[in-house]
Amino acid sequence: MLGKLALRNVMRSVRDYLVYFLTMTVVAAIMFAFHSLIFSREIMHLYETALLLAVLIGLASFFVVLIVAWLINYMVRFILEKRSREFGIYLLIGMKKKEISRLYMRESLVLGAAAFAGGIALGELFQQVLLAILYSCIQMEYHIRLEWSNWCLFTTAACYGGGYLLALIRCRRRFRKMNIHALMNSERQNERIKESHEETKRLALPVALLFLLLFGLMLFFYKSWDSGTIIGFLLGLVLTIYLFYTGVAAWIIDYVRRKGNGIFKGQNLFLLRQFASKVRTLRFTLGTLTSLFVLALLGCAIAMMFNDFQNQILAAKWPFDVQIYSDDVGDNFREELDVIGQDSEIRDSHSYLIYQNGTNPVNTWLYTHLKCFGDTYKKGDGTPDQAKIQSGDSWAYYRYDTYIALSDYNRLREMNGLEGVNLEEGRYLLHLKNRVWNEAGDFTLKLEISGSQGLLACSGICTEPLSQDGHNGADYMLVVTDRTAQSMIPYYKMLVANLTEKAPDDLQARLDGIQARDSYTDLGHRVTDHMASGSDQIVVFVYKNMVRDNLIPEVKLLLSSIIFALVYIGLVFVCVALTVLSVQQLSDSAKYRFRYQVLHQIGLGHREISRVILKQLAGFYLCPILFAALISGTVAVYVGWKFNFYTGTRTAAAGYFGLSFLLFSSVYLIYFVVTYVGFQRNALTKT
Repeated sequence: MLGKLALRNVMRSVRDYLVYFLTMTVVAAIMFAFHSLIFSREIMHLYETALLLAVLIGLASFFVVLIVAWLINYMVRFILEKRSREFGIYLLIGMKKKEISRLYMRESLVLGAAAFAGGIALGELFQQVLLAILYSCIQMEYHIRLEWSNWCLFTTAACYGGGYLLALIRCRRRFRKMNIHALMNSERQNERIKESHEETKRLALPVALLFLLLFGLMLFFYKSWDSGTIIGFLLGLVLTIYLFYTGVAAWIIDYVRRKGNGIFKGQNLFLLRQFASKVRTLRFTLGTLTSLFVLALLGCAIAMMFNDFQNQILAAKWPFDVQIYSDDVGDNFREELDVIGQDSEIRDSHSYLIYQNGTNPVNTWLYTHLKCFGDTYKKGDGTPDQAKIQSGDSWAYYRYDTYIALSDYNRLREMNGLEGVNLEEGRYLLHLKNRVWNEAGDFTLKLEISGSQGLLACSGICTEPLSQDGHNGADYMLVVTDRTAQSMIPYYKMLVANLTEKAPDDLQARLDGIQARDSYTDLGHRVTDHMASGSDQIVVFVYKNMVRDNLIPEVKLLLSSIIFALVYIGLVFVCVALTVLSVQQLSDSAKYRFRYQVLHQIGLGHREISRVILKQLAGFYLCPILFAALISGTVAVYVGWKFNFYTGTRTAAAGYFGLSFLLFSSVYLIYFVVTYVGFQRNALTKT
């Protein structure tokens, strides 16, 4: 008997809460697809950085489980409240609380199991899409094939089932405390709006807006950020979101009370009362949904930033097919050239020296003027702290300025497809990273560069990419004539080579396998403590050997790990938030049927009522997303500006947020259309 009743109730729940059922199916599919990346043997064997993909997806799953548990708990409680009258009748006819609890839990589990089964089937499709995107990112060909892992299924089931278990445990406690009177009046109590202390609550809106303004100013102008400040900032932002909705409801109620002119235009009074009612009863839920939208939009914007970085910057970071660093200035690179030539044809190669003359005016200026260093290398009076600059403890620059001979410099430009330059005796050329040039500008007038015959004059600045992350200098090189270079001290030696075809997949590994006294192996690559890295801070690779065709896919896999994790969280968060919005409206649509019948009876036609429904849903849907867009857009512009500043990408900071907003708006529109069609069908059945 209970089994048949449970099955009937499940079918009714699927019909009444179809959006929730479909969302749980999609969430299960997304979880399965992303977990399949963790357990893909082929991906895990590609590069050492594939481990980061597993770690980040696992970390993202932790947050996803929490939010899915919140959704399930919210929906279980919501459905329980909507069916409270039904459960009250069950008690009246003699059913025990344990039986009702067991019945409801069985219904929830059957519904969840059905969504999970559908999600696994859909997840196989999502898996193919994700793998195709990932392989495209790392420049590898992908052939469609089904990958099945029992561990992937187990992990997804554990995460999904864990959310259900947490929700049902809390639901069981509610059944223990329920009584017939409370159940029969639960839905009616939900409709009541307590309009008390509205004048005081109105203050919440201007206070929230003032706080938002202060947070925005703090974000762009406050300098002394630390962990305590960041936590306080985030807590204040969350509190402001909840204050906002309290204030909005109070303002609308007060406006209606004062009989403002706008309430008598069209159906405004009806719409305002409806909106105030929902905001007042759901202000905590709307605040939570707004927070989820903020996180989803920010996560997607940051994912766009990293995607932009790998499209714009990576190819410029390594302009040569192969580049090798050596501390031994007498190194002839014979062994490395033999390894390169085993399976590749070398089109051209060049070995050369980088020099130093025991001075560091460029280092000193950059250490004391670039924003990324702050006041680290300054004394209390603002003058350079030479003890720190020359200590050798810095990761950014070599102890002394790095010089290159003009003939070697022009050879590098030729190999990179650039025209050579001319340089007279007694002059020098500064070759600087474009990112540093954008920040520092021309600072050569503040430098004193010494040559063999005295001070050198600057002939200009070049900013083309020439691999200045520790190989050809760090951030910069000073180009001098061959005669001037010969009077300097050899610092280290470099080999660069271009190949006729794509480098073999294992060339980087074979070069790293060559033993050298000046280096050691770390995370599968050969590194040396003597190399500097420049002032880049987002993505920095300082390896002794660098093979472009091997490293770019590896770095793209690393960046894709961040992108995939952020998109994973963002998609689930936005689906959860939109599900709550949709279910709230669809569950009320039948209850509102009488109200729309009244509107019909006083003269409104079917088209006019449909327009009223559209306005009602648009207000309820747009409020949280627009408020979230205001907050996340401000933060995204700030983060995007910082990202451009530290990486050298050129996309407008607002562009990152715009792309993420468009992406989620498409998902938002789908949910809105489904809700509008369902609401209209339910509310206008008898109109």
